[in-house]
Amino acid sequence: MSGTPNKENVDKVVLAYSGGLDTSVILTWLRETYECEVVTFTADIGQGEEVEPARAKAESLGVSEIYIEDLQEEFVRDFVFPMFRANALYEGEYLLGTSIARPLIAKRLVEIARETGADAVSHGATGKGNDQVRFELGAYALAPDIKVIAPWREWDLTSRETLLDYADERGIPIEGKRGQKSPYSMDANLLHISFEGGELEDPWFEPSKDMWRMSTAPEDAPDFPTYIELTYSRGDVVAIDEQAMTPGQVLTKLNQLAGENGIGRLDLVENRFVGMKSRGCYETPGGTILQRGHRAIESITLDRESMHLKDELMPKYASLVYNGFWFSPERTMIQTLVDKSQERVNGVVRLKLYKGNITVVGRKSDDSLYDENIVTFEDDGGAYDQADAEGFIRLNALRLRTVAAKHGIEST
Repeated sequence: MSGTPNKENVDKVVLAYSGGLDTSVILTWLRETYECEVVTFTADIGQGEEVEPARAKAESLGVSEIYIEDLQEEFVRDFVFPMFRANALYEGEYLLGTSIARPLIAKRLVEIARETGADAVSHGATGKGNDQVRFELGAYALAPDIKVIAPWREWDLTSRETLLDYADERGIPIEGKRGQKSPYSMDANLLHISFEGGELEDPWFEPSKDMWRMSTAPEDAPDFPTYIELTYSRGDVVAIDEQAMTPGQVLTKLNQLAGENGIGRLDLVENRFVGMKSRGCYETPGGTILQRGHRAIESITLDRESMHLKDELMPKYASLVYNGFWFSPERTMIQTLVDKSQERVNGVVRLKLYKGNITVVGRKSDDSLYDENIVTFEDDGGAYDQADAEGFIRLNALRLRTVAAKHGIEST
C-alpha cells in the first residue's frame, strides 16, 4: 500500500468519469503524467443527467474500455435503505446524501480494476473535501493493495481557468466554457442534491429562490395537503398507497411527492472530517419522508429499550457514513444490530404533506406493541394496576433519597 503511486508501476488506471471539465482534464493528465492506459467508469445513481454522452466524450478522447452502468436500484437497496433503517442523521440534521453514494462508486471502481487488470483507480475529488477520504477509504477497505491517484493533490492546476487553459492547449472538447458555469458546486443523486461554494461560502447569505432544483418553495406549494400511505416490511418501504414498488421506484416517487409539497430543504454549516467547517444547502425530498415515516412505524413496533439503544448508536453510525467508513468492521457490526431490530418493523404509516411539512397522522401494524387497553384513560378492566406505580417510584427514588439524607438537597 502506498500514498502517491510510483509512476513506473502504473500501467492502467480506472477513472471515475463524468465527462465534465475536471474528469476530462484528469483523463488526459493521467496519460501524460503516468504514461498509462485509462479505463473510464460512469455511474448513473439518479443524478438527473444523461450519462451516455460520457461514452461519446471518452471515445473522442481515445478511450477503448468504457463502463457506463445504471446503479440506481443497487444504490437505494444496498446503501440508502440500510442507512435509513438506522435513522442516520449527521450532526442532527444532514441526511448524508453525498456521503452514502461514495462507497458504491468506490466498490465499482475496485471491481472494474480487477476485471480489467488495472493497477490503480482515480477520482476527481479535491484535497479540501470529504469525498477524497470516502473514495479512498472505500477502495482500500475492499482492495488493500490498490493504488489511488488523486490529481488534485498532485498537479498545479488550481482553478477552473487553469483547467480550461489546459483543455484548450490539448484540444479537449469542453461544453459550457468560460462564463457559463453555475455559481455553485453541485452533487446530485437519487437521494439528494447539494450546493456549495460561490455565494454560499458566506453563511449569512440567503440562497436565491432559483437555486433549488428538486423542490417547490414551501410558500408556492399547493394550498391543499397530500396524504400518502407507506407500507413497511422489515424496516423498508415496499409500497406507496398500496402500490408495490422497488427501492429505486419508492425513492423516485417520494422525491416527486415531497418536491411538489416543498419538503426536504436544508441549509447547514457542518464539520468536515478534514477539519474545516463548511456551509452547504441540501435537497433531500424523498429521504425526508423516509426518515419521518420510519420513525413513525418504529414507534409502535419497537420495544422501548431497543429504540433507545438504536438512538444512542445512531450518531456513531452517521459519523461512520459521513467520514467514509461504510466498509469498516464497526459500521457492519452496528448494521447487523440495526437489521436485527427491523424484523418486526412492519405495517403502514399515513403521512400528511403540506407546504414543507410532514405530519404523521396514522400508523398501524400487526406487530404493534401499542395496547389501547393499557394506555386508555377510561376503565382498563384491570389491565394496569396503578397501585404498582408507588413501589416503582420508591425504588427509583431510593438513591436520590440516600444522597439527599447524607449531603442535603443541592439547589440549582
